[in-house]
Amino acid sequence: MAILQLIEPEVKDLGGFVARRSLPYSNRQMVGPFIFFDHVGPSVLPPNKGIDVRPHPHINLATVTYLFDGALMHRDSLGTVQSIQPGAVNWMTAGKGIVHSERSPDIDRQKETTIHGIQTWVALPVEYEEIDPRFTHYPAQTLPTWEENGAVIKLIAGVAGSYTSPVKFFSPILYLDVVLSANAHFTIPTGYSERAVYSVTEGLSINGQPLEPYRLAILEPVGEIKVSAAAAARCIVIGGEPLGTRYKWWNFVSSRPERIEQAKADWRDCQFASVSDETEFIPLPEVVTEANPF
Repeated sequence: MAILQLIEPEVKDLGGFVARRSLPYSNRQMVGPFIFFDHVGPSVLPPNKGIDVRPHPHINLATVTYLFDGALMHRDSLGTVQSIQPGAVNWMTAGKGIVHSERSPDIDRQKETTIHGIQTWVALPVEYEEIDPRFTHYPAQTLPTWEENGAVIKLIAGVAGSYTSPVKFFSPILYLDVVLSANAHFTIPTGYSERAVYSVTEGLSINGQPLEPYRLAILEPVGEIKVSAAAAARCIVIGGEPLGTRYKWWNFVSSRPERIEQAKADWRDCQFASVSDETEFIPLPEVVTEANPF
């Protein structure tokens, strides 16, 4: 069988928009370096409404925002102000610590809009966990895109065959956005110890086995695996090499539990840098029920 494990995400209503959270899962913490996987939307935001994820902190990881529809405005404690549109990538490496917010742009609040995309976190290798924070925006046209048997494939991060993404990361990683027409198919890139496919839509099969929408299929580590579509469909492919156990609490991820305790104390005591032009922030929770999706 090509599928080792099938994960049905936990659905979360985050106040105006829905997120389906596949990682971390009860018995599957990570896929390669990916430790957090949210499918956000599609959710319709009425006029005068929007997404407002207030400033909050991260350590020892990178956050990756990738949209299918809609827009978000990113602000962080480095002074970055960057909007993101569909097909582009906002890659924020928290390292030793960063604070950011994600909000709907002002212009979008004047009309009905749709927000739809994928938010992931990737753990950093131990030797890079405490690097200086950084933020990089990759416009859509900078990401390699090609067609294979009726499937249009965009390489968000990593290496796939002869294609290499400009996104800089610190360990082997694979991240693809694949749009398939009816009767199209493509082969999952090999060379990674861990691989998974997320079905953004219905109509997909893995080696002939139907895949329900909104499922994360953990794949066999070796062998040829073909994804096909009976009708127009879309999927996300993630993968890479395992990095070892990580501890996660709220928005903090680290290889060391004591580092998370330090981050908790630092946020409680206002020791993180602030986001310019922002007066709000998310207080340290007493009990963690969920992490912020962005």
